Amino acid sequence: MTLAETPIHVAVIGAGAFGRNHARVYRQLEQAGEPVHLAAVADVDFARAAALAHEFGPGVAAFSGLGQLLADRRIQAASVTVPTVEHLKVAGPLMAGGINVLIEKPLAATLADADRLIRLAKEHGCLAQVGHLERFNPAVQATLPLVTRPMFFEVHRLSVFSPRSLDIDVVLDLMIHDLDIVLTLANSSVSEVRAVGLPILSRQVDIANVRLEFESGCVANLTASRVSTEKVRKLRFFQPRQYVSVDYSRQDVLVFTVAEEAAGKGNAVPGSPGSPIQMAKPAVQAREPLEAELRAFVAAVRRRSLPRVTLEDGRRALALALKIQAAMREHSRKVDLDALGAGRSSS
Repeated sequence: MTLAETPIHVAVIGAGAFGRNHARVYRQLEQAGEPVHLAAVADVDFARAAALAHEFGPGVAAFSGLGQLLADRRIQAASVTVPTVEHLKVAGPLMAGGINVLIEKPLAATLADADRLIRLAKEHGCLAQVGHLERFNPAVQATLPLVTRPMFFEVHRLSVFSPRSLDIDVVLDLMIHDLDIVLTLANSSVSEVRAVGLPILSRQVDIANVRLEFESGCVANLTASRVSTEKVRKLRFFQPRQYVSVDYSRQDVLVFTVAEEAAGKGNAVPGSPGSPIQMAKPAVQAREPLEAELRAFVAAVRRRSLPRVTLEDGRRALALALKIQAAMREHSRKVDLDALGAGRSSS
């Protein structure tokens, strides 16, 4: 085995649902012959760490503290899958110990924490990536070459209620995926934010609707819910003479294009012979986004190359999410939602 093929030894910090998925994919990559080895799992609940290590063993160590993991000099990289408020507390010491990190989204709970993580990565020369999973969705990858000048986005991300991630609201839990994608595709600064959000089944906002205006003139409407009766993951955008529909879950893309000379003429069925509106479906090779994400992370660690989703990218999405939260609070204050809720409960 050459030096380039020496396995990257990785750890997973946090043995919850996200951590289990990371451990599973690392093990699958290893079994498929990728030069990566799942070496350890750590969690403050040692029994949970031990159970996960046993599930994906043999050869996987279990630790209850970062000190124990840092003492294992084999570890070169780690997935940080602990609650968002713990990201700095966990990723900071890892980077100080020379371990490259993939930090699950959102990057941090505050911009101050995000900035500290960025500084630590630079100070210690560590490669650090943020887990914005949809960047690695094959449908998104197939869409990138199609982007010209998006002027309007319509985005829906709806999920059934789950008790996971209730430490954060639906904006940081779900919508942040789409904020990252829209920011990437729009490629313009946000000039105005309008938002409304409501807590339904938890103490945090569970459903939110947001309208963004960009300096380019682009507008984006986004809806995220974790109290839906169905699962929807769709993004649609319009640009001159073209409409693009992306289904994250189905991993497919539909493109409707109006011939330049036919713009504004006729109403033939799109895609029919002679129609000025032609439909195309770009080829998409289905794959699990998490598998693509972790494969890219390991490759970046090996090559010492810039990760596809940098900490600065994660900070940009977080900054917008925090502006949306502030806009939701302002809207709630204006309409006095607390008083309305109290009135309903007493009637």
